[in-house]
Amino acid sequence: MTERDVMLNELAQGLRPMSQGIEWFSALGPEEQSEVLLLLRHHCVQARAVAEDAPESIRRAGLRPTHTPAVLIARGRIEHQLGKIAALLPLDERRKAFRLLVAVLAIADGRRRSPQQRAGYGSAREEPDDAQRRDYQRCQRNAALTQGRQVKT
Repeated sequence: MTERDVMLNELAQGLRPMSQGIEWFSALGPEEQSEVLLLLRHHCVQARAVAEDAPESIRRAGLRPTHTPAVLIARGRIEHQLGKIAALLPLDERRKAFRLLVAVLAIADGRRRSPQQRAGYGSAREEPDDAQRRDYQRCQRNAALTQGRQVKT
């Protein structure tokens, strides 16, 4: 992990205050800021951010719904919107984008680290029994297909 990865993860996990993150981000040059925003976007996608994370992310970032990054994240497919947010150019918009992307990462990563997710279930909202049943059925279908048998669905 790079120093940047560590900083971003510590911000998302609440181990560092956001004020320290904004100070660190503001001290970077324009090129480095772009790299950090793209890295944050990558981390958000890796943590499996979903569109439902948008309202809480906007609230946590302290943005108004009319701020450009907030408007962008609330529309369309989140993977595309995260890229648009990471590409914002004005310095003021970049700071807002940084705060928002850290908030998105915090929410998505928090969900990923939840006890149900660590146990291997597909969604924090899913009951483990349902997930286990689906996994078992999927394994049975795959085994039958590899042995050339017909599968009842």
